[in-house]
Amino acid sequence: MAVTDGAEHSDGRLTHVDEHGKAHMVDITGKPPTLRIAEARCSVRTTADPAAAPADPWAGTDLVETARVAGILAAKKVPSLIPLCHSIRIDAVQVDVSVVADGFEVVAVAEVTERTGVEMEALTACATSALVLFQAVLDADPHASIEGLTLWRKSGGRSGSWRRNQTGGGNQGNDPRHSDTEGG
Repeated sequence: MAVTDGAEHSDGRLTHVDEHGKAHMVDITGKPPTLRIAEARCSVRTTADPAAAPADPWAGTDLVETARVAGILAAKKVPSLIPLCHSIRIDAVQVDVSVVADGFEVVAVAEVTERTGVEMEALTACATSALVLFQAVLDADPHASIEGLTLWRKSGGRSGSWRRNQTGGGNQGNDPRHSDTEGG
Protein backbone atom coordinates (compact mmCIF):
# COMPACT_ATOMS: atom_id res chain seq x y z
CA MET A 1 0.00 0.00 0.00
CA ALA A 2 1.43 3.38 -0.98
CA VAL A 3 1.12 6.23 1.46
CA THR A 4 0.34 9.74 0.29
CA ASP A 5 -0.08 12.78 2.49
CA GLY A 6 -0.29 10.50 5.53
CA ALA A 7 -3.33 8.61 4.19
CA GLU A 8 -3.54 5.18 2.64
CA HIS A 9 -3.53 5.40 -1.13
CA SER A 10 -5.26 2.08 -1.74
CA ASP A 11 -7.01 -0.66 0.17
CA GLY A 12 -5.50 -3.21 -2.22
CA ARG A 13 -8.56 -3.56 -4.45
CA LEU A 14 -8.31 -3.05 -8.20
CA THR A 15 -10.36 0.02 -9.10
CA HIS A 16 -11.52 -1.25 -12.48
CA VAL A 17 -12.82 -4.63 -11.24
CA ASP A 18 -16.18 -4.94 -9.45
CA GLU A 19 -17.04 -7.22 -6.53
CA HIS A 20 -17.84 -10.02 -9.01
CA GLY A 21 -14.50 -9.80 -10.82
CA LYS A 22 -15.96 -8.02 -13.85
CA ALA A 23 -14.19 -5.13 -15.53
CA HIS A 24 -16.00 -1.81 -15.20
CA MET A 25 -15.42 1.88 -15.69
CA VAL A 26 -14.98 3.75 -12.40
CA ASP A 27 -17.95 6.02 -11.62
CA ILE A 28 -16.59 9.55 -11.21
CA THR A 29 -19.90 11.44 -11.33
CA GLY A 30 -19.77 12.46 -7.66
CA LYS A 31 -16.16 13.61 -7.67
CA PRO A 32 -15.32 17.31 -7.90
CA PRO A 33 -12.99 18.47 -10.66
CA THR A 34 -9.51 19.29 -9.33
CA LEU A 35 -6.17 20.16 -10.86
CA ARG A 36 -4.37 16.89 -11.57
CA ILE A 37 -0.84 16.49 -12.87
CA ALA A 38 1.08 13.32 -13.72
CA GLU A 39 4.67 12.77 -14.83
CA ALA A 40 5.99 9.64 -16.54
CA ARG A 41 9.54 8.78 -17.56
CA CYS A 42 11.35 6.16 -19.60
CA SER A 43 14.61 5.58 -21.46
CA VAL A 44 15.54 4.33 -24.91
CA ARG A 45 18.89 2.52 -24.69
CA THR A 46 20.98 1.96 -27.80
CA THR A 47 24.55 1.38 -28.92
CA ALA A 48 23.82 3.54 -31.99
CA ASP A 49 24.91 7.15 -31.74
CA PRO A 50 21.72 9.01 -30.78
CA ALA A 51 23.24 12.32 -31.84
CA ALA A 52 23.59 10.89 -35.36
CA ALA A 53 19.91 9.89 -35.58
CA PRO A 54 18.61 10.88 -38.99
CA ALA A 55 15.98 13.48 -39.65
CA ASP A 56 12.48 12.07 -39.68
CA PRO A 57 11.85 10.68 -43.17
CA TRP A 58 8.07 11.17 -42.83
CA ALA A 59 7.79 14.78 -41.79
CA GLY A 60 11.10 16.33 -42.79
CA THR A 61 11.80 17.37 -39.20
CA ASP A 62 14.26 16.16 -36.60
CA LEU A 63 13.76 12.93 -34.69
CA VAL A 64 13.46 14.47 -31.22
CA GLU A 65 10.77 16.90 -32.36
CA THR A 66 8.86 14.11 -34.11
CA ALA A 67 8.98 11.99 -30.94
CA ARG A 68 7.71 14.92 -28.85
CA VAL A 69 4.78 15.63 -31.15
CA ALA A 70 3.88 11.93 -31.39
CA GLY A 71 3.75 11.73 -27.59
CA ILE A 72 1.48 14.76 -27.32
CA LEU A 73 -0.86 13.36 -29.97
CA ALA A 74 -0.94 9.96 -28.25
CA ALA A 75 -1.95 11.50 -24.91
CA LYS A 76 -5.05 12.85 -26.63
CA LYS A 77 -5.99 9.33 -27.86
CA VAL A 78 -5.86 7.43 -24.54
CA PRO A 79 -9.60 6.60 -24.28
CA SER A 80 -9.38 5.00 -27.74
CA LEU A 81 -6.31 2.95 -26.80
CA ILE A 82 -6.86 1.84 -23.21
CA PRO A 83 -10.17 0.24 -22.25
CA LEU A 84 -12.08 1.79 -19.33
CA CYS A 85 -10.24 5.13 -19.40
CA HIS A 86 -12.47 8.17 -19.23
CA SER A 87 -12.50 10.74 -22.01
CA ILE A 88 -11.04 13.86 -20.47
CA ARG A 89 -10.24 17.32 -21.78
CA ILE A 90 -6.48 17.56 -21.43
CA ASP A 91 -5.31 21.05 -20.54
CA ALA A 92 -1.59 20.54 -21.22
CA VAL A 93 0.91 17.89 -22.26
CA GLN A 94 4.63 18.47 -22.32
CA VAL A 95 7.10 15.91 -23.64
CA ASP A 96 10.82 16.44 -23.22
CA VAL A 97 13.37 14.24 -24.99
CA SER A 98 17.03 14.41 -24.02
CA VAL A 99 19.87 12.84 -25.98
CA VAL A 100 22.22 11.02 -23.59
CA ALA A 101 25.36 8.96 -24.18
CA ASP A 102 23.51 5.63 -24.41
CA GLY A 103 20.26 6.77 -26.02
CA PHE A 104 17.40 9.04 -25.03
CA GLU A 105 15.56 10.04 -21.86
CA VAL A 106 11.86 10.85 -22.18
CA VAL A 107 9.77 12.78 -19.65
CA ALA A 108 6.06 13.46 -20.21
CA VAL A 109 3.88 15.65 -18.01
CA ALA A 110 0.11 15.85 -18.47
CA GLU A 111 -2.18 18.32 -16.71
CA VAL A 112 -5.95 18.51 -16.45
CA THR A 113 -8.70 19.96 -14.28
CA GLU A 114 -11.05 16.99 -14.14
CA ARG A 115 -12.77 14.39 -11.95
CA THR A 116 -10.22 11.71 -12.75
CA GLY A 117 -6.47 11.44 -13.05
CA VAL A 118 -4.21 11.94 -16.02
CA GLU A 119 -1.62 9.20 -15.35
CA MET A 120 -2.55 7.12 -18.41
CA GLU A 121 -2.14 10.18 -20.62
CA ALA A 122 1.35 10.90 -19.26
CA LEU A 123 2.40 7.25 -19.55
CA THR A 124 1.00 6.94 -23.09
CA ALA A 125 2.75 10.15 -24.20
CA CYS A 126 6.04 8.88 -22.77
CA ALA A 127 5.69 5.40 -24.30
CA THR A 128 4.73 6.69 -27.74
CA SER A 129 7.63 9.13 -27.84
CA ALA A 130 9.95 6.27 -26.88
CA LEU A 131 8.52 4.07 -29.64
CA VAL A 132 9.27 6.75 -32.26
CA LEU A 133 12.86 6.97 -31.02
CA PHE A 134 13.15 3.17 -30.86
CA GLN A 135 11.94 2.83 -34.45
CA ALA A 136 14.57 5.31 -35.62
CA VAL A 137 17.51 3.41 -34.09
CA LEU A 138 16.28 -0.16 -34.61
CA ASP A 139 18.02 -0.77 -37.95
CA ALA A 140 21.34 0.48 -36.56
CA ASP A 141 20.89 -1.38 -33.26
CA PRO A 142 18.50 -4.36 -33.15
CA HIS A 143 19.36 -4.71 -29.44
CA ALA A 144 17.96 -1.29 -28.58
CA SER A 145 15.44 -1.27 -25.74
CA ILE A 146 12.80 0.85 -24.07
CA GLU A 147 13.30 0.75 -20.31
CA GLY A 148 11.71 1.95 -17.11
CA LEU A 149 8.34 3.29 -18.26
CA THR A 150 7.16 4.54 -14.88
CA LEU A 151 4.87 7.02 -13.23
CA TRP A 152 7.13 9.41 -11.29
CA ARG A 153 4.69 11.80 -9.68
CA LYS A 154 1.04 12.71 -9.48
CA SER A 155 -1.24 15.15 -7.68
CA GLY A 156 -4.86 16.07 -7.29
CA GLY A 157 -8.02 14.28 -6.30
CA ARG A 158 -8.72 12.57 -3.02
CA SER A 159 -5.52 10.51 -2.91
CA GLY A 160 -3.43 13.69 -2.95
CA SER A 161 0.19 13.92 -3.98
CA TRP A 162 2.69 11.18 -4.57
CA ARG A 163 6.28 11.18 -5.81
CA ARG A 164 8.53 8.22 -6.60
CA ASN A 165 11.87 8.50 -4.87
CA GLN A 166 15.09 8.10 -6.86
CA THR A 167 15.43 4.43 -5.84
CA GLY A 168 12.07 3.68 -7.47
CA GLY A 169 9.76 3.39 -4.45
CA GLY A 170 6.88 5.60 -3.45
CA ASN A 171 7.39 8.62 -1.26
CA GLN A 172 5.13 10.46 1.10
CA GLY A 173 4.63 14.00 0.02
CA ASN A 174 2.41 16.98 -0.27
CA ASP A 175 3.65 18.42 -3.53
CA PRO A 176 0.65 20.04 -5.26
CA ARG A 177 2.10 19.20 -8.70
CA HIS A 178 0.87 15.55 -8.93
CA SER A 179 -2.32 13.67 -10.06
CA ASP A 180 -4.91 11.19 -8.80
CA THR A 181 -5.61 7.72 -10.22
CA GLU A 182 -8.80 6.87 -12.09
CA GLY A 183 -10.01 5.11 -8.99
CA GLY A 184 -9.02 7.89 -6.56
